[in-house]
Amino acid sequence: MIERMKALVRGNRFCVMATVSEEGPHCSLMSYAVDDDCRDVYMITDSQTKKYRNLTGNGTVSLLVDSRGEAPETEEILALTMNGDFRKIGNADESKAALERLLKRHPRLKPLADKAGVEVFAVRIRSFQLLDGISDSYFAAVD
Repeated sequence: MIERMKALVRGNRFCVMATVSEEGPHCSLMSYAVDDDCRDVYMITDSQTKKYRNLTGNGTVSLLVDSRGEAPETEEILALTMNGDFRKIGNADESKAALERLLKRHPRLKPLADKAGVEVFAVRIRSFQLLDGISDSYFAAVD
């Protein structure tokens, strides 16, 4: 089942990222890329955004990807929630590699990537929970 979950992550290009602050939850639509094991999800944002302030204040993150874009209306939709932790990428080589992955998958992010004050970051995944239809749920913790 974990491979089915990872396939859903690899097959999508966008996720909803939920962050939290003292004010409450905040959701953002994000472009992303993943490492080969689907352990690290890479994203980019301006460091002055609410989402980035939330990430640096409370690193607990939830990401949602689903199959709405590819499923006909008569088919059950897959929804995958990934829980993880925000991780600043301090290593220049890793940051460069993560940005290259993002830009290869999302070339339209290049103008954002070229701006000052933009941060490439990762969400380190701790668990996956797949909802297949309205009642079949599968959970997998990541080592």
